[in-house]
Amino acid sequence: MILVTGGARSGKSRHAESLLRDYPRVLYIATSHITDAEMDARIQHHRDSRPAHWRTAERWQDLDAVIAPTNDPDEAILLECVTTLVTNVLFANGGEGDVDNWDFAALERAVDLEIEKLIIACQRCPSLVVLVTNEVGMGIVPENRLARHFRDIAGRVNQKLAQAADDVWLVVSGIGVKIN
Repeated sequence: MILVTGGARSGKSRHAESLLRDYPRVLYIATSHITDAEMDARIQHHRDSRPAHWRTAERWQDLDAVIAPTNDPDEAILLECVTTLVTNVLFANGGEGDVDNWDFAALERAVDLEIEKLIIACQRCPSLVVLVTNEVGMGIVPENRLARHFRDIAGRVNQKLAQAADDVWLVVSGIGVKIN
């Protein structure tokens, strides 16, 4: 498993894709889903920019169904992105109420369950798996409670993934630096 991290628009996606250039087949796991017109346009742009021979699975939960011991080792897997997966888990489990009333400890446990399943699936899968995530902890402390909890949870998720990864890349200004 390879983890590629970096800030927004750092070039981490392009770097992750470059790690897979020698693979004739790639399964791209997209964790985003359409929430508004802007997100629809972003998702369509990503769909259009992927090579035509790549397969796509659009999902953010139960990833062990597509990252499995039965996968073909000649088909690499690219999951983009972990921080979107975390967002999806938070909002799926947070409920309809005011986010100021969310139980963030319980929500982090739900995130941890998905991440543990993901790590185990990657370890059991014979394919190369590349995970893309955002490094969200390098800026100022966010002003609102939800953003602070998100930053903290995403940071702890990235630490767990980095511990489990064979290689970790940090991408800054389009330049990938192997940090582990």
